[in-house]
Amino acid sequence: MSDNKYKNLKIENIVASGVIADSIDLEDIAEKIENCELNKKKFPGAVFRIENPKVAVLVFSSGKIVMTGIRREEDLKLGLDYLMKELKAAGVSTFDVPDVAITNMVCSYDTEKQINLNRIVVALNLENIEYEPEQFPGLVYRLDDPKIVALLFSSGKVILTGGRNLDDVRAGLDKLEKQLESIL
Repeated sequence: MSDNKYKNLKIENIVASGVIADSIDLEDIAEKIENCELNKKKFPGAVFRIENPKVAVLVFSSGKIVMTGIRREEDLKLGLDYLMKELKAAGVSTFDVPDVAITNMVCSYDTEKQINLNRIVVALNLENIEYEPEQFPGLVYRLDDPKIVALLFSSGKVILTGGRNLDDVRAGLDKLEKQLESIL
């Protein structure tokens, strides 16, 4: 499989989560770290916005974090390294090796051709499909292996979510294209 096949595949968002410390004093880090906000009336965690790479990190008192807004896999490590450096500079006792991993990857793909969604509904297994055009203009197709959810639009655009890495997303896309080839 050549990379050219995936030239229209684009990462839109990567979400990663894990644990970086036994506990974190949120009031303390909100005071000491620039771009770290805490509003417990609105949200139980602190929100730390990193500018470069552009990443939002939700930090919880339990020591758990959720990172989102990541556009490239390599930016996960850069953002995590920056977060750890800032927390240590603020006096937070963190793990030497944070346990953080990608939990969801959202990608877009352009098939560059129109998709007849009604034909797909008729031809494919209805257990894995949700299509209610009055409610939502896209067809939701759930793949079992890899566990990927694809949103297909008549314009030819596809959103793929649920992958934990690009290999999962590509495998899901390959499976989807094989099934669509016989229908369209």
